[in-house]
Parts: sequence; structure tokens; C-alpha cells
Amino acid sequence: MKIPRLIVSGATSGVGKTSITCGIIFGLKKQGYSIQPFKVGPDYIDPSYLSSVAKNNTRNLDVWIMGKEELVKSFVSHSKSDISIIEGVMGYYDGFSGASNYSSTHHVATILDTPVILVLDASKTARSLGAIALGYKKFHKNSHIVGIILNKIASKKHENLCRQSLESLKIPIIGIIPKDEKLSLPSRHLGLIPTKEDKTIRSKIITIAKEISSYIDIQKLINISKNTSHIPVTRTPKNKKEKISIAVALDDSFNFYYQDNLDALRREGVRLKFFSPTSDTKLPKCDGIYIGGGFPEVLGDKLSKNYQIKKLIKKAAVDEIPIYAECGGLMYLTNSISYGNKKFKMIGVFDAETIMTKKMKLNYTKGKITSNCLIGPKNSIFQGHEFHYSEIDSLSSDSKFAYSLSIGDGIKNKKDGLVNYNTLASYGHLFFDSSSFAQNFVNISLAYSKR
Repeated sequence: MKIPRLIVSGATSGVGKTSITCGIIFGLKKQGYSIQPFKVGPDYIDPSYLSSVAKNNTRNLDVWIMGKEELVKSFVSHSKSDISIIEGVMGYYDGFSGASNYSSTHHVATILDTPVILVLDASKTARSLGAIALGYKKFHKNSHIVGIILNKIASKKHENLCRQSLESLKIPIIGIIPKDEKLSLPSRHLGLIPTKEDKTIRSKIITIAKEISSYIDIQKLINISKNTSHIPVTRTPKNKKEKISIAVALDDSFNFYYQDNLDALRREGVRLKFFSPTSDTKLPKCDGIYIGGGFPEVLGDKLSKNYQIKKLIKKAAVDEIPIYAECGGLMYLTNSISYGNKKFKMIGVFDAETIMTKKMKLNYTKGKITSNCLIGPKNSIFQGHEFHYSEIDSLSSDSKFAYSLSIGDGIKNKKDGLVNYNTLASYGHLFFDSSSFAQNFVNISLAYSKR
């Protein structure tokens, strides 16, 4: 299958690759091309920006959480647009460890045999930029780097110095982006602010993308994207006949979901019913509940004051309706969330408190399921990731965990997956298509529906 494609990667985090990727998408769309965006790595926020510009759901590509075979399958099955644009993660060679390129953007470029445009932050440097670019080009025998975009260029003189430093490398410069605060995006403790949380960001990213696209040679990118190898065709199973309903919490506070996870549930015969924990007063009639990640601490006041929905979710848990929650969902199911000098009362399915900290937990995870639970049987092995600034405190002594981690921190002492009633909640995020997680969740929800 011939799939025109490009990867946009950064030398490091914070070089502006999300804004520039959005600019590239905007420029390609202006030329009449439809775009399928992808994001390397376990990320929920950056994809929302790409989706806003492409008008197409962004899909994640991560070797660790998906596996190589599933990654290729997902990429091929979703590359139905004219050009697929993939935004990298962190620095180009950053992945699972410092000893290899495993699960890095370079790893994905190698698996998909895709040309890479490297974004370099030119601020506070000039001739040294050549050394940086050379290092990235030569660090691996096949870097896949075919072009460079220079960001934060201060002046025409600065641009000329940078161009001179790169001349001997014979890597084409595809774009020169000026240093301008108006081209930066707002961020906070977990990175960029989700577009679903602040509707004004959507219009801002379109404005920024339009401006950035004017500094990029879009025609060169089109030519590069089309000069790519064929990829073997894979087929996605058809959806099974609908047999149950699962209510999914989706609003400003909970919006960290892999689109592939939602699709996996649909393929297993699930009708998804979305609801808002901040504003809805009724819970959809359902056979299971899925509460993803997000920023419940930011909207803690709204969540705490929506007594009706909290009461209904607590009743659903007590009634043994299967509930699966990740990270923000876990926090919502504890007794309270403390954020700044405020304490917001939450649902209390788990006798514990959530406290926001200034220390980030960012890890890939690997573990074993130690007791039969919603997503799998005992002794099953899983790989996922965790990313949060909170910790679970005041856990009752009789708390039960379903996961034991060999990699990652989890909730406490490398234990994760709190269990109570028929509810499973963890700090870890999973990719459903990497195992039979969706099928297990659906089967248990189906069993509940037949009671």
C-alpha cells in the first residue's frame, strides 16, 4: 500500500514541534490535501491540537504500549487520507531508555520507513547549530532525516549564520520560523492545555498554524511525503453486533482517551454513551462505566458540587456495575482531591485521598495481573504508561490491588489497580488493542447485564 507520509520530530522537547506540525497540516490542507494525523508516544493532549487543524481524529503510535505489529496495523488501517503526518515525541532518539532507540520517534521512523523533518530551536545559538544537526544525522547509521526546520530565528543575520552552519551537511532547510511569542501555545503542569478544556485554544491554534505554514516550503514536504516505500496492507476486524452499553465520562475534566480504545470497545459490540461528570445530572443507562484521565483537580469545584452524578456513580459501583478508571478517573473515585489550598470532595468508591504534588511521575509501566479483574485474568502480563502530578494518600489498610509492577511506580509500593466492588482504577494507562483488555471488560459487563 502506498501511503504518502512524513514525521516531524524535535531535537528535544519544547522546540515547538506541535505548533509546527499544526502549521504543516494547515499548509497541506490549504493545498487541497486531506490529512491523517498521528502522534508518537503515549500522549493525549498534543493529539487534540493536531485533530483541531486536520479535522480528523489523531491516532497514537507507541511501540511499548502497542507492540510493533499493532503499531503498523493501526497506522495502515487509519491512513485513508491523502497524506499521513506523524508528530514525534520528546527528542528524536528518546524512548524507553538511554541505551537504545526503543520506542523512540526514530524507532517508529524505522518501522514505518518514513522520512523525518527535524525541528531545531535556533535561539541562543548560530554556528553550533551545525554541530547539533550533524550529531542527529550521524548518531544512527540510518537517521531517516531528510530536512530541517529552524525555529525561533531572531533576525535575518541570525538566519544567515544558521544557514552557513548547515551548508556542509547538505540537508535541505524546509522552513525558517521567526522568534515570536504569538506563535507559542499556553501550557501548565502536564504540558499543553487540552483543547476540549478551553475552547478559545482551538481558534488560537488555527491562527498560529496558518502563520507558521507561511514560513514552510509546503511543496517540498509534499514531494518528500510521496517519495516513500510501500507498506503491507493489514485488515481491521468488523464491529460485532451491539450487545451492551458502556457510559464514558467525556467533558472538560475527563478527556484522555485513545481513540483506538474507544474503537476497540465498539468492535466488541459496545454502544458508547458519553456523559459529563461536571454538568450532567443523570447517568446513561448502561452495563459498564469507563472514566479516563484528565484534569479533575482543575475542575474540582464543579465535580464536587455535582452531587447527583457522584451519587449515581457511587450507587453504580455498590450495585457491582463494572467500572474501569485510569489516572484522573482514579482520582475522581477517591474521597477527595486536594489542589493548592482547596480540598474537593469526590465520590468515595475508594477510601483514600488524592493530593496534588509538584513531582511528576512519568514512566512506561509493565506488570502482572495478580487477581482476576475487569481487564484480564490472573497472571496476565501488560505494558502501559503513567503520567501524573498526584499521589494517593490515606489508603485504608485493607485496600486491594490487581496489579504488581516490575516497571513503573503505580499507586503504592509498585502496586496499582485498586479494586472495590466491581470497580478497577489505576494510575496506569493501557492500550486496549495490545491485548484482550476490551474483550474482557465487555464480557464482564455483558455478564452484569444478564443478572
